[in-house]
This record gives sequence, C-alpha cells and structure tokens, in this order.
Amino acid sequence: MALKIADYKTQVFNDWCPGCGNFGILTSLQMALVDMQLAPSRVAIFSGIGCHAKIPHFMNTYGIHTLHGRALPFAIGAKLADPGLEVIVHGGDGDGLGIGAGHFVNTGRRNMDMTYIIHDNGVYGLTKGQPSPTLKLGVKTKANPKPNINEGINPIALALATGYTFIARSYCYDVAHLKETIKKAINHKGMALVIVQQCCPTYNDINTKDWYGGEDRKDPATGKPVPRLYKLEDTGYDGVVRKPEEALVKTAAAFAKAYEWGDRIPTGVFYQNELVSTYQERISQRIADYLKMPPAKQVIADREGKSATSITRLLEELKVT
Repeated sequence: MALKIADYKTQVFNDWCPGCGNFGILTSLQMALVDMQLAPSRVAIFSGIGCHAKIPHFMNTYGIHTLHGRALPFAIGAKLADPGLEVIVHGGDGDGLGIGAGHFVNTGRRNMDMTYIIHDNGVYGLTKGQPSPTLKLGVKTKANPKPNINEGINPIALALATGYTFIARSYCYDVAHLKETIKKAINHKGMALVIVQQCCPTYNDINTKDWYGGEDRKDPATGKPVPRLYKLEDTGYDGVVRKPEEALVKTAAAFAKAYEWGDRIPTGVFYQNELVSTYQERISQRIADYLKMPPAKQVIADREGKSATSITRLLEELKVT
C-alpha cells in the first residue's frame, strides 16, 4: 500500500506561532518522504533546541530531540551504527551555527551520508528574538533595542569551506521548491546541507514574507512587486561537479552566489559533488564487512541478556610479552 502524507503525521499539538515558516518546512519534509515512499521505520529525524526542534514531535518516524547545538553528533552516531537508516537533521541558525558551529564544521569534513536542514530566520525565536549568527551587521529587529553589533555568518560559504558536498537554499513558503530540494538532498551521496530562509513573523520584522516577495519595491511600470528570491536553475547555473577538475571552478562559482543578498537572493543547488568518498566508504576500506554487518545488526546479547561477544582475541593482541 502506498504511503500517504497522513502516515508521516502525529497527533501532537503544534504550538508554533501563526504564520511561522516552520509549517512550510514541516509540510515540505512530509511531502518529500511521501514522494520518495520512505518507510517511517527507516527514517530518523534529529533536532537540537529551538522552535525548529519540535519537528521530530510532529513526524511519525524515529525522532530524537537532543541538546542545544548537538544534534549533528547524535545523528552521526545513529548513521554509523545503521548506515541504511535515512538520517535527517534539523537545526536553527543559532542552534547550528552558534553553539553548534564546531559540529557544523567537523560534520562537513567527514562527508557523512545524511541530510542537514537549517531553519534560518536571523533570530533566536524561542528565547524572544535576540540576533542569531546569521543576522546581518547593523540590522535591527523589533525585539532588540539597538542594531545587531556583529557581522553575520554566511552558512553557504562556511559549508563550501568545510567540505559539504551538497549545498542548497530554499524558502519556507515555496513548498513545492523546498520539497524538491529536500528530495535532492536525501538522494545525494554524501553530506547534504539545505538552508531554508524561514520567516519568523513574531520576532523578525525585517526579513518578512513581504520583504522576500519584494512588496517594498514595486515595478514603477507595472506596479507589481519585484521578488528578491530567484531560482538558480532558471538562470542556467549548474553547480554539479561531474569531473574532478571541475570542483575548484564550481566551488568558486558557488562562493560568488553565496554572497548575493539583498536585492537578489538565489535559491536552488549551489554545489554538488558526489565524487568525494563518504565517511561510510572510508570505514569500509578498513572494516571490510562494515556495510553488511554494521553495529546495529550485530548481536550483542542472547535472549537471557548475557553477552554474545568475546574480547579474548583483543586481549591477546594487547598482551605485553
């Protein structure tokens, strides 16, 4: 029987603020899993702390609500234990790029075969709207008495510099585009990052739905809004690396696009390179049967709870004679 969107929903009450961009992200994720017909029992969703972190509560899959900034290492552990599990991590811009920045960097260089979705709204929505690491220098949102005193992190540039092999951006209210972007990320062989520009109608009164839609700068000839967001795929841009010698050129092109912000903001796939070995593949080079018999499939105790493993051989190897 084909899976339906209802198969990925729970009965947990959703208390996000009205109009929150997280609703679009949640719906896009559920629609992506339906399109891919991924069994809920083979999907594990991790999150840290923040408004985004309630995603596992609303998804009828395995859900792990972890510590602030620590969702990535928890997820890596699950993926290493069971490489066949589809692991999807959700982080906020503060959770993932503030306290979790070190894990963000190290996860990129490992090139784990999993997906990381960052909800980027420029503020700490759960704790009343303080500037997050991605809020631009000099921007004043309504919860702050003065403009942001720090320069904002560019997550796409940081991901390019630290080894992510799939890097994309989408928009919370463009559900069709976000759904397709999530599917591409899940299908990618390697570490995939999706930055989602997520509106926070409660605390970010600058980067709003109207702002992204260009309501503040209408075409004088037609009177119609001029949207800030545009799709890379509509311009002929191609960030896919098909030969090793293309990697540097396409990385440079992606860097240039990463710094487009303001009047024009690109969405779509900035960079994709499946020619880089994944962490799981590297482990397989050292442990030949790792993918066939990963830790999750190994018997560690019998029916009575007694250990089914023996460390005798290890002790022999460690013996000093």
